[in-house]
Amino acid sequence: MNNGKDQHMTDVSVGPENASELRDAVVDKLVKDGTIVSEEVESAMRKVPRHHFTGDAPLDKAYVSYAPVITKVDEHGVQLSSVSAPQVQALMLEQAEIRPGMRVLEIGSGGLNAAYLAELVGPDGSVTTVDIDPEITERAAHLLAENDYDQVRVVTADAAEPIPELGQVDVVMVTAGAWDIPPAWIDQLTPRGRLVVPLRMRGLTRSISFTRVGDHLESESTKICGFVPMQGSTAHQESLLLVTGTPELALRFDDGLPGDPNQLDNAVRTPRVELWTGVTIGRRELMDTLQMHLAITLPGFCTMTVDPDLDTGIVAPVNKGWSLAAVEDDTFAYLTHRPTEDGQHSEFAVHALGAHAQDFAEKVAGHLRDWARERRGGPGPVIRVYPAGTPDDQVIGDRVIDKVHSRVSLSWPPA
Repeated sequence: MNNGKDQHMTDVSVGPENASELRDAVVDKLVKDGTIVSEEVESAMRKVPRHHFTGDAPLDKAYVSYAPVITKVDEHGVQLSSVSAPQVQALMLEQAEIRPGMRVLEIGSGGLNAAYLAELVGPDGSVTTVDIDPEITERAAHLLAENDYDQVRVVTADAAEPIPELGQVDVVMVTAGAWDIPPAWIDQLTPRGRLVVPLRMRGLTRSISFTRVGDHLESESTKICGFVPMQGSTAHQESLLLVTGTPELALRFDDGLPGDPNQLDNAVRTPRVELWTGVTIGRRELMDTLQMHLAITLPGFCTMTVDPDLDTGIVAPVNKGWSLAAVEDDTFAYLTHRPTEDGQHSEFAVHALGAHAQDFAEKVAGHLRDWARERRGGPGPVIRVYPAGTPDDQVIGDRVIDKVHSRVSLSWPPA
């Protein structure tokens, strides 16, 4: 049945009238699932011919609602640029709340999103799109002009620095994965301006809509997302702790390794503790607040990956490519799960290895139960961004993450 559908979409993708049908179909889907909620975003996404900006991708690939189109990779196959999935573009455009006449700065060019922005600001607004890669900006400028959006200003620059002749804007939209918030992004905003950015915090990425409040930012909405990492002066590499001494088992830390990583040298030589928690989650239930809860409550929070070609069974996560994990002194733990009897839920387990595996497994399981009792189904944390160097007594937060240019705080609203 799926093969028939795929063949049908390929067959009908030969003419512009069929592209319009596919575009309407994906917008209809995004309206139905609540990703698109405004008439303005719906109109822009119906009007702009997405497939004109996705290179050689077949039409059925260009119009998949939850899949990006990769447009550039390096010699190692690492993704450098992509056209984001329609679902991600729609949710960020909704978060931005762009109105006619606004001035918008887009950081991370591709052409398509700038065209959407141009539709939203109208003839009385302005859009500037910036990228550090001249190959990408050249392509974006060509595509925008070819599709009658040559009013968009395309700039090649490191957007961590102020953009010449730009002045202040109403919205800064970042369409590349960011680890830090450079001062220029805040300084270029009007006093109540809005920054929409896919921000990575402790290895977790969220598209966040921030409003400028004095000298800092406060979040208004957060959505799970994934993005190609930013290049340039704000690029950031996570730190890897190879627990077995080989790439078989890697603990990934977003903000530097724990104080003495050598304490884990013998952890994999201890028996693995497996603790089933009784906490279950529905098959379609989002894990966003659970992820953030563990990132806030566990000082040694990290993620774990297992190389399937080197896997000797020391650990047994369901997802070898990405599992929630944490370290405490000489012990590490990770989350896994198994289906329940009804087939509609999964039960979480905590596996731990190290000299204090039982104690640490019980501690992590306690945090899982706290989440299920206090945070499940509720709002995510409020996220604030302060300038680096802001004194502790002026930073509100249950967890503060120090970066190069900023201090990012995470605060749970009242339970």
